Amino acid sequence: MYKLDQNETPLFDALMEYVNRETIPFHVPGHKKGIGIDEEFKNFIGQNPFKIDVTVFKLVDSLHHPTGPIKKAQKLAADAYGSDAAFFSIHGTSGAIQAMIMSVVSAGDKIIIPRNVHKSVTAGIILSGAIPVYMQPALDKNVGIAHGVTPETVERTLKENPDAKAVLVINPTYYGVATDLKKIADIVHSYDIPLIVDEAHGPHLGFNDKLPVSAMEAGADICAQSTHKIIGALTQCSLLQVRSERVDINRVQQILSLLQTTSPSYILMASLDCARRQIALNGEELLDKTIELANYARSEINKIPGFYCFGEEILGNEGVYALDPTKITITCRDLGITGYDLDMILSSKYHIQMELSDLYNVLAVGSFGDTKESIDALLVALKEISEEYYGNDNKKSDFIDMPAIPKLLKLPREAFNSAKTRVALKDSIGEVSAEFLMAYPPGIPVLCPGEEITQEIVDYVQKLKDTGLYVQGTEDPEVENIKVVR
Repeated sequence: MYKLDQNETPLFDALMEYVNRETIPFHVPGHKKGIGIDEEFKNFIGQNPFKIDVTVFKLVDSLHHPTGPIKKAQKLAADAYGSDAAFFSIHGTSGAIQAMIMSVVSAGDKIIIPRNVHKSVTAGIILSGAIPVYMQPALDKNVGIAHGVTPETVERTLKENPDAKAVLVINPTYYGVATDLKKIADIVHSYDIPLIVDEAHGPHLGFNDKLPVSAMEAGADICAQSTHKIIGALTQCSLLQVRSERVDINRVQQILSLLQTTSPSYILMASLDCARRQIALNGEELLDKTIELANYARSEINKIPGFYCFGEEILGNEGVYALDPTKITITCRDLGITGYDLDMILSSKYHIQMELSDLYNVLAVGSFGDTKESIDALLVALKEISEEYYGNDNKKSDFIDMPAIPKLLKLPREAFNSAKTRVALKDSIGEVSAEFLMAYPPGIPVLCPGEEITQEIVDYVQKLKDTGLYVQGTEDPEVENIKVVR
C-alpha cells in the first residue's frame, strides 16, 4: 500500500538524538531545555517537552528549506495520503487554507467557493486579491445546518463563470457530511482548473473504508487537513497535500514560507510526524473503534425523548452523498431549548465540553481518545436533561433562514484595506461592509468585506443575538456597531 516505511519518524528521531547527546544549548529558546522556565508551569507540563523545544540547526532541519528529517517526514506524509507532496503547517489549517488559495489564484482572478466557508477562506481571498464567486450549499431545515454543495451547483456556477481559475469546496463539513467529491473533481477538471478542498475535518479519511472518500483519493489537486482535530497531532498542526498536475508545488512551498513563522515549533512538528505514523499504521483499527463508539452513541441518543442524532437516514438528501459517523450532531429543538442552552448545561452542570453549539444542535467530535465511559457519561447527562425539559410545552425554536448572499460591491481586499467609518449596525443598511460578521462556531460568514449590508442581515444578526448565539467578526465585541467603507 505504501511506498515508504511508515514506521519511520525521522523528525522525532532527530530530536531524540539531540536529547540523547545531552547537547549544551547556546541557542534559542531562552529557557534552555526548560532550566529557565517558570517552575509552576514546568511542574505541570513536565521536563520532556522543553528538551525538544529547539530552533533551526542541521541535525533537526529547517521547515522553510528542508533537506533532512523534515523533508523526509513530509515525504512520508505524502506517501501516507497518496499525494505528490505534503507540507507541514504549524500555522493551523487556517494558514494552510490561505496558502492553498494564494497558490492557485492571484489578484483579480475568480475563485468559486461555497458560502459556508470558514473565515480563513475569506482571509485567503483578501490576501490574494481574488474575486469570490459564491455557491449556496444545501440547507437542512430539520436540523438547521448547511450540508455540502452538489455537483450540479458546481457545474452550473462554472458554466456561469467559465473564466474562474479554481474551485474550492468544503468536504466533509464540520458536521461530517460529504458531497460527491469525485464527481465534482471531474467537473472542475473538465475546465482544466484545480479543485482545492478544505478537508479540515477529514484528516482521517482514506484510512478506513467505512468513511467517505478522501480528497486525494477523489482526485482533488490540493487539500488542507487539520491533523489536530481527529488524529493525534497537537493543536495548531495541519497538513497540506498537493498533486502536481495543476498546482505548482514550488509555489506552494514559497507561499507557505511567506505565511509561516521562521521559528516553527519542533514540538508541534514532531507530533505531526508521529500522528502520521499512527494513522498510517493503525488507522483502520483505531477508526473501527471510534466509529463503533460513535454509532453506539448515535443509537442511544435517538432513544432519548427530545433528542435526534442524524445518521444514514439522511443519505441521498441534497448535499448528502456520504457521512462521517465519527461526528455526532445532537439536535435538541424538540426539548424547546437551543443548542447553545444545551451546550451551557452540559458544560456548567456536567463538566462535559462539546465542540460547538448552534441554534438547534451541539456537536460531539469522536476520535481515538474516546472511551465507552466518556460516551456513557454524555448519555446519562442527556437523559437527565430530557427528563427536565421534555414535554414542558416549551416553544420549539423556529428555523431562522440565513439571509441571501449580499451583493459584492467591492473586492474583499479593497474593502478590508479601505478607509473606514464606524456606524451603528441598525443604521448600516445599504453601506459596504469593511468587516466580517459571522455566527461562530463554525465561522460561516453572514457578511464579508466588500458586501452590501441589507435589512435582512441586520434582522438575522439580532435574531441570533436574541437567541443567545455568539456573533463575532466586528471590532465591536457586542456587534452593535460595524465598520463600513467610507
